[in-house]
Amino acid sequence: MEYKLGDAEARFVDMVWEHGPVSSTELVRLSEDVMKWKKSTTYTVLKRLCDKGILKNEDAIVSAAMSREEFSALQSRRFVEDSFGGSLPRFLASFIGGKRLSDQQAEELVRLINEHKEG
Repeated sequence: MEYKLGDAEARFVDMVWEHGPVSSTELVRLSEDVMKWKKSTTYTVLKRLCDKGILKNEDAIVSAAMSREEFSALQSRRFVEDSFGGSLPRFLASFIGGKRLSDQQAEELVRLINEHKEG
């Protein structure tokens, strides 16, 4: 599943997260007001985002198929997979980049690791 969004798609999804669930008629009006889109553009982008599994359009009601947090988590996991071969330790080492962690940050990381550790 492809979860990368262009700027316009991201703004469109944000509208649905903010206003959804919303009727497709109202979404066309919002898209015209906010994005200056024609009806055909709105429906083209809506279909693309439904095909990606990010939005859904059921009985002319458009809603999010996943929350903003779920979407961000998927994007983050994809980034770690693509950029660091799926290695969370490599990602963290790169992210920290020689900076010092506060005691609170280190404790939080240890807590998260312990919560998600196998076995």
